[in-house]
Amino acid sequence: MIKSDQRPLYLQVIDRIKSDIENGHYEAGQRLPSEFELSRKLGVSRATLREALRMLEDESVIVRRHGVGTFISEKPLFTSGIEELNSVTDMIKGSQMEPGTVFLSASEALATEEDCRIFKDSSPGEMIVIERVRTADGQPVVYCLDRLPKKLLPDYTSRTEESIFTQLEASGTTISYAHTQIEPVGFHEKISGMLQCAEETSLLALKQMHYDYNEKPVLYSLNYFRADKFKFHVIRKRV
Repeated sequence: MIKSDQRPLYLQVIDRIKSDIENGHYEAGQRLPSEFELSRKLGVSRATLREALRMLEDESVIVRRHGVGTFISEKPLFTSGIEELNSVTDMIKGSQMEPGTVFLSASEALATEEDCRIFKDSSPGEMIVIERVRTADGQPVVYCLDRLPKKLLPDYTSRTEESIFTQLEASGTTISYAHTQIEPVGFHEKISGMLQCAEETSLLALKQMHYDYNEKPVLYSLNYFRADKFKFHVIRKRV
């Protein structure tokens, strides 16, 4: 039962549920009791409970599945500073998991007008276009779509577990930094299915142009990360 103190009841409910999770009373992926059962157990009104659950959902502590119930969110498998430029392969290895790749396609195509614009090259020649699903211990976690000029990677081999970063370095191109745009995405008809996401699982789309040490654009990547598996953070400094 919630004991009265000076704080609003819904804050006490939030603390109680978080405490129950930390103490192992509720495990990741476990379904919570119904609102009726939980409100009776905690000794609060259903209105108070709903406000607490709403805030817990905003914090991604729980997830609601319409018509099914409320569940404890899975803890992210991977966490990384967004300012750290690591390949997906290195991120997975850094979490002591085995990276894998499901190759969907690897093809060559003439550069489009958009390629010329984003690579700042009026004649980049043929482009390599690579579509993959990256896995961690066999579980699909990231959808990757990469484009780069073939002249930068003339000996590209699709059937390899080496990251594109590593292959570029072996060909004489070292990536220095990337400009990244992050967009939250809801359920994606194509990609969510590939990543075996439930309908309520959102995605994080990272659109990145990578540059070498001469500030030349060399690789454009569109990566969709499962938001329940990846957590990105950033350090902000006052200027």
